[in-house]
Amino acid sequence: MKIKRIPFIDIRSFLAIVLLVAFAVLSAGCSSEASSETGPEKIRLDYAYYSPTSLVVKKFGWAEEEFEKEGIEVSYTLSQGSNKALEFLNSDSVDFGSTAGAAALMAKAKGSPIENVYVYSKPEWTALVTNKESKIEKVEDLKGKKVAATLGTDPYIFLLRALNEKGLKAEDIQLVNLQHGDGANALASGDVDAWAGLDPHMARAELETGAKLFYRNPDFNTYGFLNVRSDFAEKYPNYVERVIKVYEKARKWVLENPGEAAEILAEEANIDVEVAKKELERNDFSNPVPGTEHKDALKAAGKVLKKGEAIDKGADIEKLVNDLINPSYVKKEDQ
Repeated sequence: MKIKRIPFIDIRSFLAIVLLVAFAVLSAGCSSEASSETGPEKIRLDYAYYSPTSLVVKKFGWAEEEFEKEGIEVSYTLSQGSNKALEFLNSDSVDFGSTAGAAALMAKAKGSPIENVYVYSKPEWTALVTNKESKIEKVEDLKGKKVAATLGTDPYIFLLRALNEKGLKAEDIQLVNLQHGDGANALASGDVDAWAGLDPHMARAELETGAKLFYRNPDFNTYGFLNVRSDFAEKYPNYVERVIKVYEKARKWVLENPGEAAEILAEEANIDVEVAKKELERNDFSNPVPGTEHKDALKAAGKVLKKGEAIDKGADIEKLVNDLINPSYVKKEDQ
């Protein structure tokens, strides 16, 4: 009996099979990798009158446009001040929140799960303000006076630093804790003697009621930070970069279209366009990358905050600052 021989697979067929198997394995790997990078169902942004770029992002729907193809919803929440933005971040109500740098540092010292990934502006957005007929002319004149400020925000920290510079403490004044707009109203009505102001409310008081900015110090203003919740950044690093890309588009647009940017701010904040222009004039949008200058500003603020017991005296300020500021996402952007 003759045994039939099983034919060998020719070399071309063998190579074809190997390539098909390799492609199947590679495809499975890519599919697995893609599924592990699936984005969130929703990205929650805040917007704030003290962050003009956030208003531009919201106005033109650029975040919605960026994530539309993936079916990711975008929502917006108004932050009336850094304290509110931090409340939203801490309560997991937003993924990204706009705050002053020093306010973010205070929150970080209390365990807030945030990172600063972008600088939306270098502002002179706060000063010490009084009415035009007031006899208050310098920081020392605040001793024993009623001063409005919003706790946990840059104007409050600015006030502490101004007092410290002149050898005074928070206990030397009558601090009245009011949200920024309410502080402006309290000053106008004479319910307080002075106010640690914030734009655009400060610019409006200056132009409409003749309020005096009796103490200014741009170096005591900390930067405008875009903070992200650390858990969001850990899960969706690519989406942090893409949100920053949207903010970068807005920042460049503001630089190229200051007049239109002022109109958007005026519309959103319900203020006169001249007030909006004054606010924008006090903002520098040139450097969005968190770096050494921002760290140095926060370290200086941190020393005063520790002295005033707004931050625990045992806190390691340098470590807090380094933990807070994370430039890795924005550095990948083409500036």
